[in-house]
Amino acid sequence: RENVSASVLPSLEKQRGLSQVKLAELAGIDPGHIARIELGDIVTGIDILAKIGYALDCRIDFIDNTSGQTI
Repeated sequence: RENVSASVLPSLEKQRGLSQVKLAELAGIDPGHIARIELGDIVTGIDILAKIGYALDCRIDFIDNTSGQTI
């Protein structure tokens, strides 16, 4: 299972000029949790991803529907 959070978060932080600490503050979670996600030490749940997405002003897509099929 690929940990997309670990590969995407640092670049989104950089694009928005945020540190891990500031992102954690905006998301209302512990800065250490952000660090562990980015290191790939943990795979986070949908609740934390939603908070991070909101803090980064990003849409979180859970299903890749590139086939055009209706789910």
